[in-house]
Amino acid sequence: MVTEMQKMLCLSEDDDEEDDMGVKEEGNEESRNNAMMMGGGGDGMGNSHFQHHPQEQSSSQGGSRRRRPLEEKERTKLRERHRRAITARLLAGLRRHGNYNLRVRADINDVIAAVAREAGWTVLPDGTTFPARSQAPRPLNGAPNTITTSSPSVTMQPIPASSLRGESPSYPNSADYNACRLKGVYMSSDMPYDLSSNEMSHTSLVGDGCGQTGDLPLIDGSMGSIDKQIIEMPTRLQERGFAGTSYIPVYVMLPLGVINLKCEIVDPDGLVRQLRLLKSADVDGVMVECWWGIVEAHAPLDYNWNDYKKLFQIVRELKLKLQVVMSFHECGGNVGDDVCIPLPHWVVEVGRSNPDIFFTDREGRRNPECLTWGIDKQRVLKGRTAIEVYFDFMKSFRVEFHQFFEDGCISMIQVGLGPCGHLRYPSYPIKHGWRYPGAGQFQCYDQYLLKNLATAAEARGHSFWGRAPDNAGSYNSRPFETGFFCDGGDYDGYHGRFFLSWYSQVLVDHGDQVLSLAKLAFEGTPIAAKLPGIHWWYKTVSHAAELTAGFHNPSNRDGYAPIVAMLKKHGAIVNFTCVEVPVFSEHEEVSEAFADSDGLVWQVMNAAWDAGIPVGSENCLPCYDGEAYNKILDIAKPFNNPDGQHLCTFNYIRLSLHLMEQNNLMEFDRFVKKMHGETTLNHQIR
Repeated sequence: MVTEMQKMLCLSEDDDEEDDMGVKEEGNEESRNNAMMMGGGGDGMGNSHFQHHPQEQSSSQGGSRRRRPLEEKERTKLRERHRRAITARLLAGLRRHGNYNLRVRADINDVIAAVAREAGWTVLPDGTTFPARSQAPRPLNGAPNTITTSSPSVTMQPIPASSLRGESPSYPNSADYNACRLKGVYMSSDMPYDLSSNEMSHTSLVGDGCGQTGDLPLIDGSMGSIDKQIIEMPTRLQERGFAGTSYIPVYVMLPLGVINLKCEIVDPDGLVRQLRLLKSADVDGVMVECWWGIVEAHAPLDYNWNDYKKLFQIVRELKLKLQVVMSFHECGGNVGDDVCIPLPHWVVEVGRSNPDIFFTDREGRRNPECLTWGIDKQRVLKGRTAIEVYFDFMKSFRVEFHQFFEDGCISMIQVGLGPCGHLRYPSYPIKHGWRYPGAGQFQCYDQYLLKNLATAAEARGHSFWGRAPDNAGSYNSRPFETGFFCDGGDYDGYHGRFFLSWYSQVLVDHGDQVLSLAKLAFEGTPIAAKLPGIHWWYKTVSHAAELTAGFHNPSNRDGYAPIVAMLKKHGAIVNFTCVEVPVFSEHEEVSEAFADSDGLVWQVMNAAWDAGIPVGSENCLPCYDGEAYNKILDIAKPFNNPDGQHLCTFNYIRLSLHLMEQNNLMEFDRFVKKMHGETTLNHQIR
């Protein structure tokens, strides 16, 4: 004998009938009371024995209908319990992870309203819901399962119940489906645009690239147990629009290997074709890395700018702007690196005789990705300090490309300050075995930084503090596995706070010294510094991964305020990464890492905005779909920001053959137009 729960899950037709009858019974209190008292005068719901009753006549509202037997009542009761259990879990998840401000006894209506408001919809107290900046939609009318539009030539197919559950029947990838699903029914937007009847008849219902032809069904399937309705869709399709918003310039980073080790353009003809396509997509310009290991490769003060000049001339002839990166680090071995560009040969030779010019971990492993900050003022590089080497390189660039500065082609200089160009320690090197989400290791074991630490400890009056912590684990340790980073660990003790303050101050001092000379070399041109998005372990109290990278940012301290103050001193722009990370952060290992890229992004951006300095950004992972672009747009142009704050520039990483594919380029073109504050119609790439 099947159980009541099995009956509840299997009898979908009976469920439909119960729903319809339940609606009728709400309007007839007397009939409902009679139905609940069936089965012998007691509470029929409490009987373990089900009784079937014949149909009885009811004079309510002048009609007749069948009274529901107790078995159907019990099944409805069990189904409702099941629904409430799911709702409770939804509410708990939203309270814990979604930061929704829900009351304690919130119901599903509160959840729907909160989600709708977050999507930019307006929800009135009586439940009326419509997109912001638009008129309320037409009311729904009960009718057969068809969708009518303003164009009589379009015939829409039924929408299955699976689509309402977020299941994709036949789309090539989840991003395409998410962009398409239910746009004929639910349009999460606040800026309308028009499509003519003719356009509607030759495209899919959405008309934004989700479908190819009008005779393809929107979604195959049947309605199942969903109530059948006519949804009258107005001529003006709704999507979140950015027309009239602030103009944010968009730059595209050129490939890492666009210039080879001989300082030659690898494929000039192919590059010109790609740049013309970018120009047709209305990008403002490109970003180019000028590699120290290429330009000053063979001997000190011997600079080779040959094909960089040709490259810059190509960009200028296409009327594009240039952002240039002073790259004082090695390329290769990190995520996304597809070429190898080492440090200059003469620097590597110095490192063979004096390996302490490189960052060093607790096990004594050297990292030749960049120079340790301990030699910033040490004349160990053929008679020059590291700071002098960087300054001479920047001066040479400024003189060599004087004309590009004068005519405004070069719009910004980003100064490399560490590994990957970031202002951070190389605390999570893949070449040394680090894997996400390891906390990383402190990088202060070269003789110069150890001497600096000992001097700081003596000045503090505690010479025995002149050592790094010995209980911080290995590269792949989790915070709770170590005595230093765990809750209540040594990171918050006297010695721990002293060490972390010193460690982070060395980072700030390095940025201060290099940017002061960059400001002098590039006077009149904006300069920028790049900060990394180290979002893993952000939800823990110690913020272990940030601590090893040099950001003293535990839960009881704002570690980015001193960095922002230093950048403001030099008028530098903050370039922050990982604005699109939440789109890609749905994997189990991400949740286990207590990551929170949103929280980190807003902390850094608000710290900069509070200090009154501009914020730029870039993506850290490849992105080609609307979901990732919409996430970037939400960060770039915060919704309803009372101060009107927004990004000052955005760098897309990076130009590739994949981006040049027609569908990807069209999606990118729409993204650029939204960043520019323009109306986004179907735009043809020339």
